[in-house]
Amino acid sequence: MAENIIELVNISKTYDSTEVLKNINLYIRKNEFLTLLGPSGCGKTTTLRIIAGFEHPTSGSVLFEGKNVNSLPPYKRKVNTVFQKYALFSHMNVEENIAFGLKIKKLDKKTIKEKVRNVLKLVNLEGYEKRSIDSLSGGQQQRIAIARALVNEPDVLLLDEPLGALDLKLRQDMQVELKRMQKQLGITFIYVTHDQEEALTMSDTIVVMKDGMIQQIGTPEDIYNEPKNAFVADFIGESNIISGIMKKDCLVEFNNAIFKCVDKGFGINQPVDVVIRPEDIEITDKDSGIISGIVESVTFKGVHYEMIIKTDSFSWIVHSTTMHPPKSLVGIKIAPYNIHIMKKVVE
Repeated sequence: MAENIIELVNISKTYDSTEVLKNINLYIRKNEFLTLLGPSGCGKTTTLRIIAGFEHPTSGSVLFEGKNVNSLPPYKRKVNTVFQKYALFSHMNVEENIAFGLKIKKLDKKTIKEKVRNVLKLVNLEGYEKRSIDSLSGGQQQRIAIARALVNEPDVLLLDEPLGALDLKLRQDMQVELKRMQKQLGITFIYVTHDQEEALTMSDTIVVMKDGMIQQIGTPEDIYNEPKNAFVADFIGESNIISGIMKKDCLVEFNNAIFKCVDKGFGINQPVDVVIRPEDIEITDKDSGIISGIVESVTFKGVHYEMIIKTDSFSWIVHSTTMHPPKSLVGIKIAPYNIHIMKKVVE
């Protein structure tokens, strides 16, 4: 089992009278790609800044390899940070930007040159040493910012929404590149984003946050397929979330019909939330489904059609490679293992 490199123990953070982090407990393993995911204002960037040493927790402890580093300044922590705004020096060329931290450490010129060349190879920008920063594209500048952080050989690389300024295609390409770099280097990446696709694509572990609290920790597959509550289900991809009644183990009522499921332990006749992913709904002819409805709209999404199907008490989002035209009457089937039951959360 991988050794923990960072542990956050009962971390809380208050600005004036506003509590932005509420008793956060989290461990991060060596060589792990961990993503802090959540909407704006959920506390993910504050968590990252506390790890980096730019912020101090109001209470709780930050442990690095078992040692408390609360009082350790950022430059003494074995971490480097890449921000959304790359903060590159426009009056320096690529080589000078990357070498900046190495010169502060007073390494010799030959060692600096070799380290810069090696890290440029890692980010696929060999031969760019003498280029000016202003001549680079956004994606190239982002790679230089990463190279400048990596050349210092940190044990942990912190990335605060570094792809936010890039266009969609470049962002997708860089997701693959970042994951490749992390695997090649074998160091810990802690990544902050509000983009669910980024988190699912790159992460070993995802930490979903809301209102300064951790909602769920798990693999991308766990987070997507087994959300712990309605917030996680709704935030990670599209979901149909409908109120239901757990009649008994493996039997749930929703949309005025009884469905078999695989969940147990909720009790008898208990109110629950039911989560069903759009791709997990099977469209049948109107007489073969457990429930039936009318197709209200159809949108072509490239790899599938997205249809809104109105039943007597709910409008379902359905993804299918087969298109059913608007106003057609269809049936709906849902396999028991595609029905996810969650306890109702009282706000």
